[in-house]
Amino acid sequence: MAEVLVFVDHVDGAVRKPTLELLTLARRIGDPVAVAVGAGASGTADVLAEHGAVKVLTSEAAEFADYLVVPKVDALQAAYAAVSPVAVLVSSSAEGKEIAARLAVRIGSGIITDAVDVEAGEQGPVATQSVFAASFTTKSRISHGTPVITVKPNSAPVEPASAAGAVEALAVEFSDASRGTKVLSRTPRESTGRPELTEAAIVVSGGRGVNGAENFAV
Repeated sequence: MAEVLVFVDHVDGAVRKPTLELLTLARRIGDPVAVAVGAGASGTADVLAEHGAVKVLTSEAAEFADYLVVPKVDALQAAYAAVSPVAVLVSSSAEGKEIAARLAVRIGSGIITDAVDVEAGEQGPVATQSVFAASFTTKSRISHGTPVITVKPNSAPVEPASAAGAVEALAVEFSDASRGTKVLSRTPRESTGRPELTEAAIVVSGGRGVNGAENFAV
């Protein structure tokens, strides 16, 4: 079966939920090949294998922590060259969409952003988008090149499916552009103990119309 690249969103080896959703979607159109980069990348393999990744390409080069965005694009491009996938799936975060767009430009392919579903089609993968506050649903496919698709969190269920998850080192040649924006310092985000807002299935908010905290039960 054809292979599908899935770019892994993780924090020090802890795989975030949107990536597991991408693996569910990827299995609908091919065999998922996960690309994990940065510190702790090799530690993602077990979880990725449990959710359908037939292969995990990893690189823990210092450039991923020292510089912004472009080193990850270099890595994804290296994986693309090694695998020749039928599609590339990336989570629709701010960084994810920038990575996807840069990759699409480099490989001369079209890009679809903020998809809510992906399925196989006769002429290649078809992406579903929900637009204008879900007033319209559109189905699109890329007419040239390999589809690069970003998918919104909570668009698919997390469905475990055991696979080989063979770990392979990914050789990445970093471009001169990758060193254009250097990270000078980092401040860890403090945990609030609450669920991650961007991964929540339902968000309830109340503004002035609630007229006070005591009326929030409405």
